Amino acid sequence: MVPDKLRTWFVVHFVVDMLFAIPLFLAPEWMLTLFGWQTVDPLTSRLVAAALFGIGIESFLGRKAGLEAFRGMLNLKLIWSFGAVLGIGVSLALAGGGPFMGWVVMAIFVVFFFLWLYYRVKLHR
Repeated sequence: MVPDKLRTWFVVHFVVDMLFAIPLFLAPEWMLTLFGWQTVDPLTSRLVAAALFGIGIESFLGRKAGLEAFRGMLNLKLIWSFGAVLGIGVSLALAGGGPFMGWVVMAIFVVFFFLWLYYRVKLHR
């Protein structure tokens, strides 16, 4: 049985991903300079946006799926959020702390990582 709250979190995840992915894809320089980045690579930014589109849209499309599909989606979300936390953390450390919004984005990924971990363990039982 998939908890209704997990299904709701998948929709929330879709909304959060789209809030970041759309402007990051359409106007990466504008968005990232708002966040405090001084150097922006539009190709890499759009690649990140594409990952956010893929994971976020699948969260929405798969919100009514069965238990096995949720296990697979949670595994993907755990791998993605853990990798993002490591990547952002290393980047901020190498940048001498980096922009404040970098820490905010990392905190969002940390929260989602632990949320997905909680539900993945819960579904394992």
